[in-house]
Amino acid sequence: MQFKLPFLIVKMLTIICTVFLSIGALAKPDVYKNVSISDTIRISANKKQLPPDSIKQYLHINKILIVGNSHTHNSVILRELRLKKGDIVNERDLASILNRDQQKLFNLHLFNTVSIRPIPLDTGTIYLLVELDERWYTFPVPKFQLSDRNFNEWWENYNHDWNRVNYGLKLYQYNLWGRNHTLLVTAQLGFQKTFQLLYRVPYINKKQKEGLIFEFDYIDGKNVAESTIDHKLNFLKSRNILRSTQGVGLTYTYRNNFYIQHRLKYEYRYTTIADTLLKLNPNYLGNKRDRQQFDALTYEFISDHRDVISYPLKGYDFRLSATQTGIGLRQDLNKTSAQIRFSGFIDLKNNFFLSNLSFLYWSTPTKLPYFNYGSMGYDKIFIRGYEVYVIEGPKFALNKTTLKKRIFSRNWRLNNWPIKQFNYFPISIYLKTYVDVGYVSNYPVYEQTEKNIFLSDTILSGGGFGLDIVSAYDMAIRVEYSFTSQNNGLFLHFKKEF
Repeated sequence: MQFKLPFLIVKMLTIICTVFLSIGALAKPDVYKNVSISDTIRISANKKQLPPDSIKQYLHINKILIVGNSHTHNSVILRELRLKKGDIVNERDLASILNRDQQKLFNLHLFNTVSIRPIPLDTGTIYLLVELDERWYTFPVPKFQLSDRNFNEWWENYNHDWNRVNYGLKLYQYNLWGRNHTLLVTAQLGFQKTFQLLYRVPYINKKQKEGLIFEFDYIDGKNVAESTIDHKLNFLKSRNILRSTQGVGLTYTYRNNFYIQHRLKYEYRYTTIADTLLKLNPNYLGNKRDRQQFDALTYEFISDHRDVISYPLKGYDFRLSATQTGIGLRQDLNKTSAQIRFSGFIDLKNNFFLSNLSFLYWSTPTKLPYFNYGSMGYDKIFIRGYEVYVIEGPKFALNKTTLKKRIFSRNWRLNNWPIKQFNYFPISIYLKTYVDVGYVSNYPVYEQTEKNIFLSDTILSGGGFGLDIVSAYDMAIRVEYSFTSQNNGLFLHFKKEF
């Protein structure tokens, strides 16, 4: 099967490369010389307008001093601070405001530690001292990764076959030019051949509210899931390429204040499959087609109030998204989908914490190509204990609840370590118990053929206990023992639960 890059992809890549090269201008020091870092949240006041008996309760921010940011530009840091130079703040509110600002800076994933503290200058006047310990930003990582959705699927469903391993190189470049730009390049061989490019520009205007994300991917597969049998993926192996997929995407982001973001994404995708795959599943791309192309438009609303994004213990996160697939003149797929996600985190005190995730997914129509089915079982959307299953359906709901206790927490400073960005080593351990409940409405074609029905159209539940180990650079290891109506077992994960 020969690969021909469609004209629209070539055109989109040309646009992306042109913009990408022009981004280099942002690295020049004078571009942000007069940047406005205002936000919708300002608490400035004129001290002369305050009641005379209340003046002593207020503090004037005379100056903001930033230390430790040898690479990161001040404008990136100041953007996250609620307090600005010249602001007047009630003294009783100062501690809580500084605590939230510390969390916002830490959630940029640019710093190992963040500290903001007031320095008294004279009566009613203070400096703010922002002390930072920067992370290491360049990670050329050799890639050796399982191709399956999780460790347990690889171990149980595919008999821990080492041929199902992907290898290659993944380059993470964070905080490019000190502007919090992100570049991600993946070159992967093995079970699935992949090339991916992502470039994220958080701010493209002086007010630092608008941004862009560019994406391109090219994926070739010689081992492809051609169908689902008993809610488990059935793979077809070949020496030749069975499926080739290419896509480009451009996302516009708008962050009007600290916690709320809007995203609008345009995406174009082009997929071709081999005759071998088409014969086994004529509905793989729909209507016995050997190729599929479409563009899609997605809107996403994000309201993120978590304390630490990498492993939250307090706050909440609400996300709403809607996607219309098939918006142009020549489309092989017409699908509308929407999802709502809410996660809440409560500090119960005495090192006890409660977390909950609620998730709803809806799509139409119910007659779709197999390749475009909606399914529960990917990313973090699954019932714990059902990791080895993929439950497909146009509608599903999920609720996950976890109660945990921190049993160990300590930070180390490795002063003799040769690379200072790695001399900070925190570790926390949590003992937990959990219960999950979910429901998936099945596709009519499965009901008619009596395939993949024993986990659909019924309430599913799973529960258990486990251990979370959390450390630096957003590392989270989860060891869980789950109980379900199907089976019990030990499960291993390398990401936070939600």
